Amino acid sequence: MEKIIRIDGRDIPFRATAAIPRLYRIKFGRDIMQDMKDIQQAVEKAENGEEPIPVKLLEVFENVAYLMARHANPQMPEHSVEEWLDSFNTFSIYEVFPELLELWRANNGTLAESKKKRTPLTGK
Repeated sequence: MEKIIRIDGRDIPFRATAAIPRLYRIKFGRDIMQDMKDIQQAVEKAENGEEPIPVKLLEVFENVAYLMARHANPQMPEHSVEEWLDSFNTFSIYEVFPELLELWRANNGTLAESKKKRTPLTGK
């Protein structure tokens, strides 16, 4: 799935496919499923005024965003997270993360029919 997110006045394409968990694990050595959950919880706490987002999770968010942007545009000129972030004047986790989370959830949603709802096979 793909989505365009407006960042710093520019339309940036992002892509989430079944390859993202593997690419993320190879590039960053981390589990994107757990990281997305951790970022979501940190953003919610920060929005509720409970505590600021830990710097470690800001870095994790930047890694996720970069990987999804690179996945959507493999030819983009920036070849590192730092170069990519440097191409923006502003980059707000509070604006971008909800959009990435929506894309991530849409990608992880299933279109397959539940096996429990299928008509049972007859005869053995």
